[in-house]
Amino acid sequence: MRVLVVGHGGREHALVWKFSQSLKVKEIYAYPGNPGIFEIAKPVKGVSSLEELRDFAIKHKIDLTVVGPELYLAAGIADLFEASGLRVFGPKKEAAKLESSKSIAKDFMVRHNIPTATYFVAEDLSTASSYIKNSLHKLVIKADGLAQGKGVFVTDTQKEAIEAAGEMLGGAFGEASKKVVIEQRLEGPEISVFVLADKNNYVILPVAMDHKRAFDNDEGPNTGGMGAIAPIEIPKQLQDQIENKIIKPTIKGLIEDNISFSGVLFIGLILTEDGPSVLEYNVRLGDPETQAILPLIQNDLYVLINDLMDQKPTEVLLLDEVSCCVVLASKGYPNEFKKGVPIKLPLCQKNQLIFHSGTDIKDGQLINLGGRVLSLVGLGKDLSQAQENAYDLANKVEMENKYYRSDIGKKTLNIYD
Repeated sequence: MRVLVVGHGGREHALVWKFSQSLKVKEIYAYPGNPGIFEIAKPVKGVSSLEELRDFAIKHKIDLTVVGPELYLAAGIADLFEASGLRVFGPKKEAAKLESSKSIAKDFMVRHNIPTATYFVAEDLSTASSYIKNSLHKLVIKADGLAQGKGVFVTDTQKEAIEAAGEMLGGAFGEASKKVVIEQRLEGPEISVFVLADKNNYVILPVAMDHKRAFDNDEGPNTGGMGAIAPIEIPKQLQDQIENKIIKPTIKGLIEDNISFSGVLFIGLILTEDGPSVLEYNVRLGDPETQAILPLIQNDLYVLINDLMDQKPTEVLLLDEVSCCVVLASKGYPNEFKKGVPIKLPLCQKNQLIFHSGTDIKDGQLINLGGRVLSLVGLGKDLSQAQENAYDLANKVEMENKYYRSDIGKKTLNIYD
C-alpha cells in the first residue's frame, strides 16, 4: 500500500516514522516534507497546488492520504481528494471550521450542551471594550481564525484584555483576528485529548499534556508548543466524564448538523473544579503531542486508520511506557530568530527519538529553518526516566543559540496531589 503524508513538521515526521513500521505500507510519500522525513519517505516533486497534489496522488495510486496541518484542511484538501475517489484521513472544509473559526466552534458547543466557558464575539474594539468593562471575570482573548497556535492572550486585568483585543482587531493576525472571541478565563490543569473518528466509529488516544508558553514555569508568550508528556493518567470517573459529556456529544452533534467527519478530533480541555470544560477544538493531530503519543502506540497505524474508516470495531494498544517530548527551538522564538544556523545531531540511544520540526539542508549541512527546530523524545518506564532520555538528547544537540524549556513534564507530577 502507498501512503501520502501532507505537512512538513515534527508531527508529520512522527507520522511517517510510524507508517514506516507497517507491514502493509510499501511506499510513503511526503509533501512538502523536511530533511528528517525524507530519510524515510519519498519527496513529492513538481507540485505547487492542491490540485497538482491530487493529480500526483491519482497518478501514483496513493491508497491513503493523511493530512497534518490545519491550513490544508481549512483550504478543502479532503473535499478535493474525496471528489476524485481518493481515501483521505482528515475532515472536509465544513468540518474543519471547528478549528478554523472559534466562534463557530463555540456556537457548536452551546448548541449541543458541551461544557465550555461563557463567551462573547466582537468585530470592533468599541464592542469588545464594552463587554470587557462589564465582565466580572478574568478573560482570555482569542483570534477567531487560524493563527498557528499563537492567537490567544490570557489576561489578568481589564486593561490587558482591552489592549489584547485592540491588538488583534488592529490586524495582529491579519484575517484571523478580524473577529475576536472573548472568554471567561477558567482555572485548572489543561490536557489534550485526541480522538480518531470516522462518523460514529472512534477510538481515543493516550491523553497528553502540552506546554504552550515559551519559558519555564509557564511564563512568556504562547507558542506552537514547547513540549509534551504522554500518557497523563487520569481517574476512571474523569475519563468517563470526558467521553460521555464531551466526546460522544461532539460526535453526535456533528451527525445532527449533517457534518461528515473523518479524521482527528483534538479537544483541548481544562480540568476545572466543576469538571472538564472545552477550551478549543482542533481537527488534526497536535504538535508536539503527536511526537509523544505515537511512540506509545503498538497498533499498525495504517490498519488502525483503515479499520476506523471501514467502520470496523478497533482499539488502541499501548506500550507500558511514558513519553516526554522536548522541543528544541531557535533562541528568540516565537518572535524573531536567526535562520541558517548549522545543526549537529547526536546518535539516538535506545528509548530516544529525534523528529525534525523546522530544518533544512544547505550545501550538505543541516540547518535551522523554523522557530521550533527539533522534537526530542525520550521513552521510559516512568516519567522521570522519559525526561532523562529526552533532556539527554537536548543537551547533546549542537546548535548555536538553541533554546528549550527545562521543565517539560514537571507540572504533570502535581496535577492530582
